Amino acid sequence: MEIRNRSTGAVTTVSQFKSEHPNTSFPKQITTDVLDSFGYDAVLNGAQATVTAPYGVSTRDGVEEIDSKWFTKFIAGPVFTDTTDDEDVVTTAADKEAAYKARIDTEAAASVRTQRDQLIAETDWVVVMAKETETNIPAAMKTYRQALRDLPSAAGFPHTMTWPEQPA
Repeated sequence: MEIRNRSTGAVTTVSQFKSEHPNTSFPKQITTDVLDSFGYDAVLNGAQATVTAPYGVSTRDGVEEIDSKWFTKFIAGPVFTDTTDDEDVVTTAADKEAAYKARIDTEAAASVRTQRDQLIAETDWVVVMAKETETNIPAAMKTYRQALRDLPSAAGFPHTMTWPEQPA
């Protein structure tokens, strides 16, 4: 739980508050009356910002007062801005956003491929058994394994593609 010092506006945790008052015996649960006597207010959990997946994130942005109560404040992010480095090279917000999205896509694609490879490995025994017994690999299993291999070219890859269903 976080609390806010009314005089300074500083936000701290209850454990930090207790450590700043080592000679005070506090109840196990700090009440609003106790906080009030020390000039503090409880900081309640505010609503997360509404974001669009897979690129948006809800980011904490301090606290805000609403109807005489304090709440954590969140903004939709990430927020990109133009910057200029020491050699006057400008990096635009659009360039930063494109790089961010490319990184998210690359990480998601790697994760999907890892999961896909695990699913293929889990069915390798069917192929091995068919080879050892000189029988055919079941058509449904061939189709499933091929669909897994084709996932990177599926619509929506890597964020919203539809995973193939493993045959019984």
